[in-house]
Amino acid sequence: MPCQGGTLGLLGTVLLALAALPAVGQDYDSSSWQPGQPPSGRGYGKAPQCVDIPADLQLCHEVGYGRMWLPNLLDHDSLAEVKQQAGAWVPLLAKRCHGDTQRFLCSLFAPVCLARPIYPCRSLCQAVQASCAPLMEAFGFPWPDMLRCARFPPDHRLCIAVQSGSSQATPPPASRICPQCETEQKAEGMMEQMCASDFVLKTRLRELQAEGGERRLAAAPKKKLLKRGPLQRPDTRRLVLHMRNAAACPCPQLADLRRPFLVLGRKAGGRLLLGAVYRWERGNREMRFALKFMFSYPCPPRYAPLPGAEQR
Repeated sequence: MPCQGGTLGLLGTVLLALAALPAVGQDYDSSSWQPGQPPSGRGYGKAPQCVDIPADLQLCHEVGYGRMWLPNLLDHDSLAEVKQQAGAWVPLLAKRCHGDTQRFLCSLFAPVCLARPIYPCRSLCQAVQASCAPLMEAFGFPWPDMLRCARFPPDHRLCIAVQSGSSQATPPPASRICPQCETEQKAEGMMEQMCASDFVLKTRLRELQAEGGERRLAAAPKKKLLKRGPLQRPDTRRLVLHMRNAAACPCPQLADLRRPFLVLGRKAGGRLLLGAVYRWERGNREMRFALKFMFSYPCPPRYAPLPGAEQR
């Protein structure tokens, strides 16, 4: 399975005011494909070929098969493009929002080499969406149009079905930690979060009244902006951070508000969304390293944060 050091705040995820991708791929259409023919047709500018799934295609390297069609079912026609765009989805796997997330995504990013294209079933898309879309919403991103479930074939057609035991989403336990608080004090994970964030600051926080299922936190008047991003002066005067879908979930870092925090977030729809929060620890070597190399870390291309997803 892919490593679990990153988080969706990249979701983030990487997994992240980011440049939205143009719509890619097309609605499934395998009726014109003949047995024995590799994929071809709309979006295939190069002659299709069956290639090894590269070891550094982290999203799909251990998906259960070793060869994939290129171009893939999202019209990526080079391995470099596949790896670049698939990388933004790796943090979603780390969140384990659904047991078939990798199966679904890799059926599109790294389709198995068969005589004809096998798309994911619509029910597989719907099951993964039902479990993972709320997590994406917590970071201000809707389910991307490129993964619109109506694009995929119904279950009575030849397609890749749900495998994790149920087509229904499994509700998370009530005590599950808020996704913004599922962070590790590791330098690489912190720098990935910084790549995914519009702004980074050191500040103390004050709890405000929750609204509409959102937890709200006010930054102290005295704060240190480590990465300003799109923040304007009015944003910083009274800086209020919104934690989507977090009114009822616990956040261990915020149990004691007397200490300062390292806060990472995004500006979306005129609001500031908290993406990740860390307790500020002066002697923490991992945090010091991440802050020192924050601007020189080789961030992956920022898509929004997932290819095809418009920010809200």
